[in-house]
Amino acid sequence: MIGEGNNPARPRPGTPLCALAELRDPGARGFMFREGEALFLGFVTRAGGTVAGWVDHCPHAGMPLAIVPNRYLTREGDLILCASHGALFRPADGHCVGGPCAGKTLTPWPVRIEGDQLVTA
Repeated sequence: MIGEGNNPARPRPGTPLCALAELRDPGARGFMFREGEALFLGFVTRAGGTVAGWVDHCPHAGMPLAIVPNRYLTREGDLILCASHGALFRPADGHCVGGPCAGKTLTPWPVRIEGDQLVTA
């Protein structure tokens, strides 16, 4: 399954993702990693100086959240939006606060800031 811990395409800790300056506040950016036939999709959000990483997999629909690349947030930039069916998630903890998956959460993808770079943790 995309993004699960045993996925060989999941990047190892310390893998560089992007410069922190490339991630707006508020903002989000998606990443794709491939290893053979395996695929890992993840994205990061930045809000109020806090950066969080999430596996790009809706807990309700089982598909990636963004239809348009890097469009993970609502227009206001305060919530993560599943473009397929409108579920809304808090960027701080991935908890679904609206839509058909209310009460479920996104799967965390550990990331950290290292100097001026964002890397996997």
